[in-house]
Amino acid sequence: MTIPPIAQPSEDEDQALVALSALAQRSRLQVFRSLVTAAPEGLTPGALATEHGIAPSALSFHLKELVQANLVTVAREGRHLVYQANFVAMNGLMAYLTDTCCGGQPCHLTQPKEADMTTDRVRNVLFICKGNSARSIMAESVLNQLGAGRFRAYSAGSHPHGAVNPLALELLQRNHYPHQGLRSKNWDEFAGPDAPHMDFVLTVCDKAAGEVCPVWPGQPMSAHWGVPDPVAVQGSAEDRQRAFTDAFIVLNRRISLFTVLPLEKLDRLALKLQLDQIGQS
Repeated sequence: MTIPPIAQPSEDEDQALVALSALAQRSRLQVFRSLVTAAPEGLTPGALATEHGIAPSALSFHLKELVQANLVTVAREGRHLVYQANFVAMNGLMAYLTDTCCGGQPCHLTQPKEADMTTDRVRNVLFICKGNSARSIMAESVLNQLGAGRFRAYSAGSHPHGAVNPLALELLQRNHYPHQGLRSKNWDEFAGPDAPHMDFVLTVCDKAAGEVCPVWPGQPMSAHWGVPDPVAVQGSAEDRQRAFTDAFIVLNRRISLFTVLPLEKLDRLALKLQLDQIGQS
């Protein structure tokens, strides 16, 4: 039997060890997951301490470890420090852990047919939010028009309201986007064996992004495109309409960027980085 040579340490391996060591502690792991959920805005130490019940001194130590591991970045906004998850480092770690997966053969950790990204087939996109009454509904309609022939959009919610918000329908109709047949539905519809195979799953609200999603068939690529909830806005009719218009504009801009991505020229990691950057725009 031939004994394989011992692999020499590499810079990527050293970086992976630092990152994994930083995450191998319960409080730090919980803090990092909170920052991922709160992306791209990030959280202050006060918000993190309140959420996790961690003493300020202990939290300061944990945040320092995550920053030194390059998993978290910190910036000053006025009088406050704001911590954000470093998605580039996180995706780099995942790429390092899986780049030799299954001897290069398809497995459950990778997209079964990554080569499909180089074909001209229509790609399915699922937009997710909690209520599936406004943001994800508008995103579904916008992509089905802007991406016609390249993309087929769907939407669903973790706790659907059961009806589409009238202000969302009015906005779509006024801007000449498809609005007939839109409905509020549970995301379980897209998790079964007979559901359409999704290439992308994009969350557009923080609440849905923080929940445990179903296991989507085919392991689609995912990203978080958080948009403030217009349904939650209180005030005059003008205030509410402005909130819906703002959400529509943000979604329209992000979807426009998404539809021009050169999918056939991007590998999986590069495409993931592009999706994350669009979500932060």
